[in-house]
Amino acid sequence: MKALVSIIMGSTSDMPVMEAAFKFLDSQEIPFEVLALSAHRTPDEVAEYAKNAHSRGIRVIIAAAGMAAHLPGVIAAMTPLPVVGVPIKSSFDGLDATLSMLQMPPGIPVATVAVNGAQNAAILALQILAVNDTQMLDKVVNFKSSLKQKIVKANAELATTIYKFKTN
Repeated sequence: MKALVSIIMGSTSDMPVMEAAFKFLDSQEIPFEVLALSAHRTPDEVAEYAKNAHSRGIRVIIAAAGMAAHLPGVIAAMTPLPVVGVPIKSSFDGLDATLSMLQMPPGIPVATVAVNGAQNAAILALQILAVNDTQMLDKVVNFKSSLKQKIVKANAELATTIYKFKTN
């Protein structure tokens, strides 16, 4: 089995946040890899990884980083693949990391999700994979349908709660 999605973290301290992405991709049976690479501490390894990811069969890269958060942008500068950035809340409530990912120069886009938004990054990766793959598209459709079912179930449960002044 070859990975289609690569999840790169600036540090293993990002693992608790990024586990949401691991769990989502695993639940959807999407092969993925996980690496810790730092734009500042292992720049040569990041360059080697980014330049070669597509030739290894990777189709989408999710890159998580906090603070200065250069990792997603550095990877995006060196790969032809789409990069989804996950800003990690570490300082300034994650605003510094978010702005580092959002303010990329023309030609080097990083699709950026919310602070600590690892699950949405994985969902976006699946949607990107689904563009030309009907099996992946079915996974997206089924996942979106399951979201609806959660709300339908929640409303059914809410209907059974009783409060003196509750009107529904």
